[in-house]
Amino acid sequence: MAFPSAPSALWSVSLLTVLFAAAVHSNIAFDEDPLQPVTTDETVSVGGTVTLTCRVAESDNSSLQWSNTAQQTLYFGEKRALRDSRIQLYRSTSTELSITIADVQLSDEGEYTCSIFTMPVRTARATVTVLGVPGKPQISGFENAVPEGGKVTLTCISTGSKPPAKLIWYRGDQELEGRPNVVEPVPDDPTYNVSSELTLEVSRSDNNALITCAVDHPSLAPGDKRSEQALRVLYSPIVEIRPANDLPREGEKFYLQCVGNSNPEPASYFWEKKDGELPPLAKVDGAFLRFEMLNKSDNGVYHCRADNIIGSSEGEYTLLVQDAADNIADPTAMLSSSGVDHAVIGGVVAVIVFILLCLLIVLGRYLIRHKGTYLTHEAKGSDDAPDADTAIINAEGGHSGAEDKKEYFI
Repeated sequence: MAFPSAPSALWSVSLLTVLFAAAVHSNIAFDEDPLQPVTTDETVSVGGTVTLTCRVAESDNSSLQWSNTAQQTLYFGEKRALRDSRIQLYRSTSTELSITIADVQLSDEGEYTCSIFTMPVRTARATVTVLGVPGKPQISGFENAVPEGGKVTLTCISTGSKPPAKLIWYRGDQELEGRPNVVEPVPDDPTYNVSSELTLEVSRSDNNALITCAVDHPSLAPGDKRSEQALRVLYSPIVEIRPANDLPREGEKFYLQCVGNSNPEPASYFWEKKDGELPPLAKVDGAFLRFEMLNKSDNGVYHCRADNIIGSSEGEYTLLVQDAADNIADPTAMLSSSGVDHAVIGGVVAVIVFILLCLLIVLGRYLIRHKGTYLTHEAKGSDDAPDADTAIINAEGGHSGAEDKKEYFI
C-alpha cells in the first residue's frame, strides 16, 4: 500500500480548508438573502385594527403576497384577492407590502404568510394574537345592611377575557386580599370567565365605605373597568351631651342636647339626673333637656341614654350654674365693670380738682382786695387834718395819748 508524500498530504489539507470556508461563506450568504421577506408578530384586542407589514431588502421585480390563516390570498401586490371590507391595502412598493385588518375578531387569530414569488419561492410568517376584552365586573352578595361585627361575602365576576383576566379588590385606595381567582373556560369559545370572592368583618367605620372590584388585563389601561359596592353597617349609638354654652348663668335659659352617633339614628332618648329627679323647670324635648330659668338647685350630673334597634348607650354632663352677679367667670363682665369703675373715679377726681381751683381763685381775689387797707394806731387822726403840719401834730398827739396808757403788773 502506497502512502502520499508529505507535500501531497499538505496540499490535500489546504484543499479541504478552502472547501470548508466556501461552504461557511455560502451559508452566511443564504442567511443574508436580500430577497428573504421579513415580518413581525402582532397583538391586537377584539374590535381593534392590526397592521401586517412584509419587507425585503432588495427587489427583483417579484410581487409580494399576504395570505390568511386558511392560506387564502388577501393581497397580491396592489391587487385585492379576498373580498373582505375589513382588509385594506396600507402600502405597496417594490420592497414592501402592508395591509390592515379592522374590527379584529377572535377568529382572526393565527399565522399569516408573506410570500415572494422568486425561484425558489421565499416565505415568512407573522403570528397575530387577539386579546379577548373582559367585560365590566359585576359585584353580588350584598343586599341588606349588616350589623357591626357581622361578616359579608362579596362575589365579583368578569366574562369574555382572553387570556384570563385578574380581579383585584380595593377598599378606597387600599388593596384587599380576596380568595384566589377562579377561571372557567367558556364552552365553544376561546375566552374565559373569572370570579373572585371577598369576605369582610365589618365595623362602624365601614359604613358607606366603597369596595371596588377592578379588572387587570393586557387589553385594558389600569382602572378602565371596575365596579363599586357601598357597604351599609348598622351600629349602636355613641352618646355625647352638648351644652347650649360653656357658661350657664343663674336666671338664663339653657339646654342640653343629646347627640347619638348611630345607624340608624336613635329612636328614643331618656334623660335623668344622678341622685335625684329632674328639676321642676326642666323639660324633656326628645334629644333636648331645656331649662326655662337656671337655678343653683339645677347643679348636678345629668345622664342621657339613646336607643336604636342595635343597642343603647349613655352619656353624662356635669352642670354648674354660675352666679348671675359673679362676673369673675365672665371676662366680658369683668371688662365692663372695670370700665365703669374707672369712669367713676375719673369723674370724682375731676370734681375735686375743679373745687380746689375755685377755692384758690376766690382766696387769691380776697387777699388782693384787702392788701394796704390796714391802719395803724400811730396814724390815727391824721386823715381829718387840713394840712400836713396839722396831721403831724395830730399824730404826735396820738403818741402822747399813747404814753398816758400805762400797764401795771401785779
